[in-house]
Amino acid sequence: MLHPVGPLPAAVYWRRRLVVLAVLLTVLAGLVWLTVRFLSGEEVTARTEVSATEPAELPALERVVPPVEQVQPPSTEPVTAPPVTPEAPAGPAPGGPCTDDMLGLEVRTPGQAAVGSKPTFELVVVNTSSVPCVRPLDKQLQELVMVDAAGARVWGSNDCFPESSSDPRTLAPGESVVFPVVWGGLTSEPGCAAERVTPPPGAYVLRGRLDTKVSGDAPLVLR
Repeated sequence: MLHPVGPLPAAVYWRRRLVVLAVLLTVLAGLVWLTVRFLSGEEVTARTEVSATEPAELPALERVVPPVEQVQPPSTEPVTAPPVTPEAPAGPAPGGPCTDDMLGLEVRTPGQAAVGSKPTFELVVVNTSSVPCVRPLDKQLQELVMVDAAGARVWGSNDCFPESSSDPRTLAPGESVVFPVVWGGLTSEPGCAAERVTPPPGAYVLRGRLDTKVSGDAPLVLR
């Protein structure tokens, strides 16, 4: 191989070998160059794809502070609290029982009466509520009592002649019922066991009762 043999001079064969070698080196260099370019192109393409899929990272300040155009200025309008609607107090039910606080009770007297006379007193029941209600007005639930200036009991309407009845009433708002009671002019005790006498002249007071409801005092002067 190193010593060519042939009819031509040795220099011709060496030149041919150099030409072939140069061609081979050129081809080899071209293959290397193409391979390098191919690999470089793939790397650049991969980097481009990664850059396209990953979002650009915001600077540290923009991650913490929003842009100025996104910041809403504080409202200067006054904040008005919603109105509070007070709850209406529950009142008495129409048609229910008349409780003591729904009634007014009063005793009426002539003011003055002669000793030994038989004056008429009145027990007045009034529905003072805003709704109709029901109350038993039975005779046994009504009572008038007379006391003297010292507070001693003088007479009671149920002592000697008690009465009984069943009298439930529906009272309209503002409606009043009057029960007259005639006094015989004599003293009495519960059960009517004591002797009955004429009370002396002086100032007395009458009080009325309807079951658990009690009236105020009504004055009476005996002359």
